Parts: sequence; structure tokens; C-alpha cells
Amino acid sequence: MKRVFWLLALLFVAPVLLADAGLPAVTMYKNPACGCCGAWTEHMRNAGFDRLQSHAVTDMSATRRALGMPEAHASCHTAQIGQYLLEGHVPADDIKRLLREHPDAIGLAVPGMPMGSPGMEGGKAEAYDTLLILKDGSARLFQRHDKPMTSHTEKPRIFLIPDP
Repeated sequence: MKRVFWLLALLFVAPVLLADAGLPAVTMYKNPACGCCGAWTEHMRNAGFDRLQSHAVTDMSATRRALGMPEAHASCHTAQIGQYLLEGHVPADDIKRLLREHPDAIGLAVPGMPMGSPGMEGGKAEAYDTLLILKDGSARLFQRHDKPMTSHTEKPRIFLIPDP
């Protein structure tokens, strides 16, 4: 009976554990004095993006411009993942969706630094939007976050309850 339980557990848990295997590398550019960028990095690692490099730069506007992210959508850090750019505190689940859907776009942005977004925990959480930045520099809604998470640093837990 134990053997059957563990076999069934493996069948249900393995796809969840392997779902994020093979996520692309992320390269982040940030101001060296920014602490919330480190918290976003931790959120990304906890979501399975374990190949993440961080580079401190002194002129984020110039870096953003060189990478191709419109200044109108600026936040505190810019990241590259595959062909896409990420601006600000974009949730990992939104990034995974971007990679699945593969739209013809520059990338995603969470402009500003909204409280409650990944890396911006603490204080009063607010609703915020993740924007899809199109190749012409315009933006459209990608995902609305009406109920911001309270913690982005914990890994999801899976509980298996055996039959009595």
C-alpha cells in the first residue's frame, strides 16, 4: 500500500516539480543602491529562474535605452530573458505566461514600484498592472493584479494527504 501511495504521489508531484525545468537565463541590470531588486531576484529564483545574473549599473536610463525599453515604462531595474525585456517588479507567473504565449513584443513592465508587487512587500499592498510593451513602444494590459500577494519569497508548498 505504501508503495502505491508513493508511486501515485510521484505521478502527481513530478509534473509540478518539472514544469519549470529549462527556464531561460535572466540578466538583470539595476542601480547598485537598490535593495528591492534583490528581493525581486529572490522571488525569481524561488519561482524556478535559477540562472539569474545581476549587474550593477549607474545610469539605468542609458541602459534601458540601449536595451530598447521605452522610458515611459521605467522602474528600478531592467532584465533580459530570451528575446524579451522585463521592466520592474514583474511577477514570475506573468513571465512564464509571456514565455508560453510568445507574443511579438518588447516584453513586460510593471511601471513604478507598486507596493505588493514581487520585491515590494511591506507597507500597504496596492493593485497593479503588468503591461505588455509592444514593438512600437505602446502598451496594453497583460495581467491585472487586484489582490497583491503578501509574500513573494516563499516557495509554494505541496501537501500530500494519505488515505486513512
